[in-house]
Amino acid sequence: MNEQLNAPTRQNGTVTVIGLGPMGQAMTRTLLTAGHPVTVWNRTARRADGIVADGATLATTPGEAVEASELVILSLTDYQAMYDILGGTNASLAGRTLVNLSSDTPDRTREAAAWAASHGAGFLTGGVMVPAPMVGTEASHIYYSGREELMERHRATLAPLGTPRYLGVDPGLAQMMYQAQLAVFLTTLSGLMHATAMLGTAGLKAAEALPELLSFADSIGDILRAGEANPGAALDAGEHPGDLSTVTMMGATSDHIVETSTALGLDLALPLAVQAHYRHAIEHGHGGDNWTRIIDSIRKDSNGRARAEQSSG
Repeated sequence: MNEQLNAPTRQNGTVTVIGLGPMGQAMTRTLLTAGHPVTVWNRTARRADGIVADGATLATTPGEAVEASELVILSLTDYQAMYDILGGTNASLAGRTLVNLSSDTPDRTREAAAWAASHGAGFLTGGVMVPAPMVGTEASHIYYSGREELMERHRATLAPLGTPRYLGVDPGLAQMMYQAQLAVFLTTLSGLMHATAMLGTAGLKAAEALPELLSFADSIGDILRAGEANPGAALDAGEHPGDLSTVTMMGATSDHIVETSTALGLDLALPLAVQAHYRHAIEHGHGGDNWTRIIDSIRKDSNGRARAEQSSG
């Protein structure tokens, strides 16, 4: 194993940041504030003007940026961008640790870790769970996965960006958690906009509607946890006790939302998708179960069939 990968990192060692969108710039400024010399590179060099004025060093090429630091943080659109940018720097990658904080699929993340290893580089996957303005604040946290020794070696350097939450050695796991979190986030955003559009047809302006909707969104976690410390435990056990909100009850609500949205002339993509989950559970005899039973129609077996078809009755 490359001895450089096991060497201790200096507390205020140089860090390279590649990709200077809002997130990359926020991370660079946070690292500078923490006392780390930072070398940066971006396709559009002028994006670096502000952070260079704050103390960062602008590399003229990706190779120069990689060679400047042992720890290289990537904040890009997707993983293909990493290959496009670093493809000509293969000889410089040996002994570096790449921390890719870009969004993509778990499988592409695993492929990237193997690609990095083939060039003698360590690889950590990261998922930043706050927007750029919150990087470096107490509210910021970042999921990581990959080799544990790399995580521990660079933890102190990465910690100023957000509390590190290490998930395990599978490079795809942090990406999976990131995508799962964003699945909740994006569907919530669509739900908020659908609800705002509904209320708008009754003359309620968004400035009036959104505070009410956001207040309810804030309470959803408390509602789901009410009366049960860990609602996920029942799911893991395959238990769906219908003593509170049943599939039939929630399904009826989804029907009403579809009917209302249809009458208002709104787009039906979101409400129809939700309705389909409940209808599937009811059709397979689970109307009296807890609403969590809809997970069966979301999960698929190896043949692509909904698992509820096998577990009904």
